[in-house]
Amino acid sequence: MNLNEIEHRIFEINSNSQFEDLAFEVFKYQFKNCSVYNQFAQILGKTPSSVSAINEFPFLPIEFFKSQIVKSGEFNEEIIFTSSGTTGNETSKHYIKSLKTYEKSFLTWFKQNYPQWKESIIIGLLPSYLERSGSSLIYMVNHLIESSKNDNSSFHLKLNKELKDILESDEPKILFGVTFALLELCETSVNLSNTIIIETGGMKGRGKELTREELHLKIQSDLNPKAIHSEYGMTELLSQAYLKISRFEAPNWMKVLVRETTDPLTIKSKGKGAINVIDLANIHSCSFIATDDLGSVDKDGLFTISGRIDHAQIRGCNLLAL
Repeated sequence: MNLNEIEHRIFEINSNSQFEDLAFEVFKYQFKNCSVYNQFAQILGKTPSSVSAINEFPFLPIEFFKSQIVKSGEFNEEIIFTSSGTTGNETSKHYIKSLKTYEKSFLTWFKQNYPQWKESIIIGLLPSYLERSGSSLIYMVNHLIESSKNDNSSFHLKLNKELKDILESDEPKILFGVTFALLELCETSVNLSNTIIIETGGMKGRGKELTREELHLKIQSDLNPKAIHSEYGMTELLSQAYLKISRFEAPNWMKVLVRETTDPLTIKSKGKGAINVIDLANIHSCSFIATDDLGSVDKDGLFTISGRIDHAQIRGCNLLAL
């Protein structure tokens, strides 16, 4: 299967068998064409001829996006998405060959989850993201805002009279909000009964961290939104998962697995542990990523996120660096 055929099939997957077949094709392609991934896989002794199940794939530690250029194939990138990072820390860089691939990924899944989105007011309450360049989240929300049929769709840094009037209108709204900005909204008297909130996480040292359950309970109590959802995405992925009740659901071209925190090569399709992601939309970078998130995956592939790995407590991590 050639690269064009693989790309064409990614967003048409509708069964586990189709996902696994295409995942093996992507693995073979990236093993051959991504030098960083090839070196990592060779160290682990994982090659296309030795891997026979998706839990045997080598999963590249997400830290490599900070120190290496992770590209599959030779190309001049259309854009580089970067992570926020904190002072003194390197940021992740995701080299994007084609924005059309990213747009296809986020639009296809967003439409399935929010079929009436174009008739809604799309609001981005994402101040920490707006204050820097290179955010994949800002690119996605901006695309949704520009594609919305409602002229009131827009970004905002904080609540002001304009935003308050929009939020309290009778029109349906979808609001993407970073955690600390949503908590600031909770201190106001605004009513969001016609708004679906999609929280994107992120306190960035701006106050006490709340669990997702605590955050959602507070938002429900203080703002009375139509619904509270969550988005799971990151710079290193071109796909997102959405939480509507208690677990995240990923699109058909993305699969979440769990690994043992003390043995990164022990990977399971369900249970608790550190989160590994297969994102086939990452065809031009690396689709097999070991994240720093902790969580659980159930028998249906739905997952939860419970926290972050404390690398200082992990032993036997020599496999996590070249």
